[in-house]
Amino acid sequence: MSTAILTGPPVPGSSLEGDLRSLGFDVRTADGPGDAARLLAAAPAGDRVALVDPRFVGHLHALRLGLTDPRFPAAAVTGALTAQPAARAALAGAAAGGAPVDEVAAALEAGGTAVHRPELGSMVAEVPAEAQERHEARARVDAVDDEAIRLRSAVKARDGFFTTFCISPYSRYIARWCARRGLTPNQVTTASLITALIAAGCAATGTRPGYVAAGVLLLVSFVLDCTDGQLARYSLQYSTMGAWLDATFDRAKEYAYYAGLALGAARGGDDVWALALGAMVLQSCRHVVDFSFNEANHDATANTSPTAALSDRLDSVGWTVWVRRMIVLPIGERWAMIAVLTALTTPRVVFYALLVGCAFAACYTTAGRVLRSLTRRAARTERATTALADLADSGPLAGAVARAASGAVRRLPGIVPLASAVAGAAALVLCAALTGYGSAWTLVAACAYCLTSGIAVARPLGGPLDWLVPPVFRAAEYGTVLVLAAAADVNGALPAAFGLVSAVAYHHYDTVYRIRGGTGAPPHWLVRVIGGHEGRVLAVALLAFLLDGEDFAVALTALAVAVALVVLTESIRFWTAAARGGAPAVHDEGEPA
Repeated sequence: MSTAILTGPPVPGSSLEGDLRSLGFDVRTADGPGDAARLLAAAPAGDRVALVDPRFVGHLHALRLGLTDPRFPAAAVTGALTAQPAARAALAGAAAGGAPVDEVAAALEAGGTAVHRPELGSMVAEVPAEAQERHEARARVDAVDDEAIRLRSAVKARDGFFTTFCISPYSRYIARWCARRGLTPNQVTTASLITALIAAGCAATGTRPGYVAAGVLLLVSFVLDCTDGQLARYSLQYSTMGAWLDATFDRAKEYAYYAGLALGAARGGDDVWALALGAMVLQSCRHVVDFSFNEANHDATANTSPTAALSDRLDSVGWTVWVRRMIVLPIGERWAMIAVLTALTTPRVVFYALLVGCAFAACYTTAGRVLRSLTRRAARTERATTALADLADSGPLAGAVARAASGAVRRLPGIVPLASAVAGAAALVLCAALTGYGSAWTLVAACAYCLTSGIAVARPLGGPLDWLVPPVFRAAEYGTVLVLAAAADVNGALPAAFGLVSAVAYHHYDTVYRIRGGTGAPPHWLVRVIGGHEGRVLAVALLAFLLDGEDFAVALTALAVAVALVVLTESIRFWTAAARGGAPAVHDEGEPA
């Protein structure tokens, strides 16, 4: 609920009361500035409250931005101030003296409460003192179409070429249509998921009409995927649950579609499960590179480099911006390519194109980030090293090694964490690939991997390239599962491996979204129960050593189901509890890739 308090009698002819009611506020009028404090104290404790100067003149959208954005405890524009329950006590103290609204906002900031002040651009928000000034302010309001501004601002500020020029020009109007009919972003997100799942089902038919329908529906799903974020920005319907659903469903849609293509190919006699799993592994590892690099440099000090300066200079040349955004194959370009190739070619061609495109994009982005890391002089904060440790997903085995080796590793050169991770991962995947299914050498390499993984995290990941440690761990785990399932050479092994990697990848994405939302990583008990990355690698290697191919496929399936049940149950419990508990609303602009 929301309560707006006019600090004095409304100005004759003003539409301010009606505007506030249209924004969902219960409007109450004070007899004067001193009475506003009484009404503020009388407002229900759980309400968002707003103080508004009755002389306010401005655009409705300026009021909306200043008073209804759920992401900020307190916000203000000229003549209007709002506070959510978390900032109510501070607002009551600042307003106790009956000062004008803008002075109350300044006092609130001076008292240590952050007050968000949205960018209004050409929109008007003023408190004119004289009749002539009021007339001129109203003329400025009439001269600017705030609805056009609202529509433009609904589109993400930074996006890929395909999304910017082929989707957003009309999806913003779909978002407005949804807003005017009371639809929520979460409903649109769910519709996008259902559409993508239907597309995956069409692809699974293995027929040309099914492939054509799948391609069309995948594009429709992407339009809806853009629309949900635009609806959130258009109507300021940001939420913790919405950000989680949007991010989680994106991965679910893409990987379900990969599975649908693999099933469709199998109906036609072509086994592409290894390609499907390879595409998922490559795409997931790309994202971990993005996440790790961003978390490592989120609040690093002296965070500059010649490479970053060159990138900034290239940004001044317009065409280079779009070329660089396109070659990393962001989600818009990637889904458009998948949709077109699905309709016109075969699943095998789709996966070859995905693997080549994503591999090139991964090399391009990772090389650039390595260069930036080597040429910058950045000091990482404790928050960054903690985030990298959480992203590493180390289990009890690596934890025990890290504790035992901590003192010795701290005296070794700074490259040791990354070198240890790379050496263990490379030895593991190579042994699995070269020694054949069920080899004892793979089991030995998995045991060695537990040791090298512990050494890699035995001290804080604060080195310039230590952000590469989590992606190396992901590549080792996912790659080992892929190689062993392919080497088993039995029906069902690769689909089971696809399910296991999907479940584990969900856990890793969920870790990222919790860190981004400021809620911290998943609890330690969860990581211990599912073994950590090194524990799962050892378990899979042991299963391959002990079981024949048919039993290995069954064991992988059981492991996938067990991991999925644990991580999904805990994740859903956490996010629903966070939403019910009043966790701060967030809006993740999403990964361009």
